[in-house]
Amino acid sequence: MKLTTVKEALKIILNNTEDFGVEEIDFLECEGRVLKEDIIADRDFPPFNRVSMDGIAINAATFNSGERDFKIEGVQAAGSPQITLKDTFNCVEAMTGAVLPLNTNVVIQYELLTIKNGVATVNLESVKDFQNIHKKGLDRTAGDVLIEKNKVITAAEIGVLATVGKSKVKVGKQPKVIIVSTGNELVEITETPAEHQIRRSNVYTLVSLLKKLNINAETAHILDNKEVLKAKIENYLSNFDVLIFSGAVSKGKFDFIPEVLNFLGVEKLFHKVNQRPGKPFWFGKKGVKTVFAFPGNPVSTFVSCLKYFTPWYKKSMGLNLNNRETAILTEDFYFKPSLTYFLQVKTNIENGKTYATPVSGKGSGDLANLVDADAFLELPNDKTNFTKGEVFPLINYR
Repeated sequence: MKLTTVKEALKIILNNTEDFGVEEIDFLECEGRVLKEDIIADRDFPPFNRVSMDGIAINAATFNSGERDFKIEGVQAAGSPQITLKDTFNCVEAMTGAVLPLNTNVVIQYELLTIKNGVATVNLESVKDFQNIHKKGLDRTAGDVLIEKNKVITAAEIGVLATVGKSKVKVGKQPKVIIVSTGNELVEITETPAEHQIRRSNVYTLVSLLKKLNINAETAHILDNKEVLKAKIENYLSNFDVLIFSGAVSKGKFDFIPEVLNFLGVEKLFHKVNQRPGKPFWFGKKGVKTVFAFPGNPVSTFVSCLKYFTPWYKKSMGLNLNNRETAILTEDFYFKPSLTYFLQVKTNIENGKTYATPVSGKGSGDLANLVDADAFLELPNDKTNFTKGEVFPLINYR
């Protein structure tokens, strides 16, 4: 049977994304979510000529006439209504963030002044119009788009939302996801496994990876019983947008997932990808429901989620997928099978370039080895010798 290539698999997945709709939430709860409306400036930024240094505000024409001593006429505090300089031969003390007083157009910071008996002497030979003044509308004008939709909201965007009074924000709805492990050999993390058992780990790895996407996934475990699998998976298909499986997709006697999914009417879009690790990966759809069935080996599950689920989710949410990272291989590497190989690497950055050093492991079951590495280098399937200095796509997970 001809295997699906990595490129073909990703294309099929990205052609089967879903729109989960829009919801409106409190602006303080939207960090990490995807914005679904343009944020518009409700007034100029800044909204007034803003003093940017503590000092005195003067009229430049008076200074340029030769005057250097300015009687202090008043104080313009930040947050107080604008006052007017009555005599242009005088000055107003003005604080950072305050409105620039009328009849003034220069601010001179305290460090360049000598103040005595209510008179400020300027220790400068020249000034420029609007010196130390943040002019009204310089940053943005009313009606400008401050944040375009389909952007991930960070703390920077939160500040802008607050500035324009957006207490409620439209964001993309998150898919409802369940992560399912299968197998009689798995026990809960709180249990002491028998010699023939191991604790569930893949599920929690996937939960953590999805949490980075702001998805709070539910989890479940099903024993290797075909009838139980049918009943439970049928229920999950009714109640979740996305099902992610870890295990039971290969050729083992108890690998029932593909058969059960077929029985339940989930259309197989591919099964088995020309890659290592993660070759038995299964992907399918039932209407608007999406199923990712990853192999059970820890590294297979981990890299498959990063390579396939993450871009599927990002495209579903309207995010840009064009920012692919690359890295430079730091030593020669050999891999014989004609499979795309996801090489575990340790990365470092020198002079703005990312370098990737292979981290030796013991196969796709070596979960602990993920701790020693911090990325996967994607090596193509059309060669066996990979030379130091060559550049390849990088899947970073740190």
